[in-house]
Amino acid sequence: MAIIDNAVYVAGRRTADPEGLEETYFLLRQREGMAWIGLYRPDPHELRSVADEFDLSPLAVEDALTGHQRAKLEHYGDTLFLVLRPARYLDDVEKVEFGEIHVFAGPDFVVTVRRAESPDLARVRRRMESEPEFLALGPDAVLYAILDQVVDEYEPVAAGLENDIDEIEDELFGADPEVSRRIYELSRQVITVQRATGPLAGILQAMISGAPDHHPGPELQDHLRDVLDHVLRLNDRIASFRALLQNALAVNAALVAQRQNDEMRRLTESSFAQSEQVKRISSWAAILFAPTLIGTIYGMNFHTMPELDWIFGYPMALGLMIGMGLILYATFKHNNWI
Repeated sequence: MAIIDNAVYVAGRRTADPEGLEETYFLLRQREGMAWIGLYRPDPHELRSVADEFDLSPLAVEDALTGHQRAKLEHYGDTLFLVLRPARYLDDVEKVEFGEIHVFAGPDFVVTVRRAESPDLARVRRRMESEPEFLALGPDAVLYAILDQVVDEYEPVAAGLENDIDEIEDELFGADPEVSRRIYELSRQVITVQRATGPLAGILQAMISGAPDHHPGPELQDHLRDVLDHVLRLNDRIASFRALLQNALAVNAALVAQRQNDEMRRLTESSFAQSEQVKRISSWAAILFAPTLIGTIYGMNFHTMPELDWIFGYPMALGLMIGMGLILYATFKHNNWI
């Protein structure tokens, strides 16, 4: 069902649980209290029924129907239109899931349009109903409670991101090839969180200042300032996450380059060692080739070859083999080939 909760409050106390929107409109006019209507993924007919009753801006209604809006606060006459991007951290997949909530607030009504499980508006309603004196302050008190809940739900998100960053810092020096991808994906999530939380400070400051014809009371301003303080600290924390991830990415790139240089150095040393071995093998092959060449020539057994009938021909061939080998050995030794 699109209508999650629907009640009329008088002096901060729940006085009726209407069965439908038409009954809500009737009781609101009759009792002159405040209507608080909670909708979950309403269809256009239901939302336009609320828009016709409370004279909501068609532009704001269109934004609520289409969704995918940035966090913002807009004034349409005496009606406020608030868009928030709540989030929750999914530890099993290490990702941040974002929702979207649209809030219409007028002099005597609050309408919430939720498109995700977060935030827990039932908890907000129970909290406000337990403090009727505070709820009696009207729609501004409900807006504060919703903002406070959204900001509180960002704390586990920040804690989850911080834990992931700590794990990445431990993995940086472990030569894990997947750490670069994890840093990049986590950076994208941090940026998305930053986009969702960044506008909250301006929204709260605008609510504290109020409109020309409407200013929140001192008690509400104190509560809103408290939420603003939490938002500012949260934004600083998220900004530090982004800086840490940028540094981690730079360090990882430097470590990858260093490992590549070390690998190239090892390959160069290995190539040099292989080259030295080739030199030695080639040197000994040349030394052995000289006597082999002489022996091969004199082994062809031609009758007309010189020195065949000379008495010193055999010793000369042996001496020539040994002499050429010694000369080549001395030459290669001088050049440090062997």
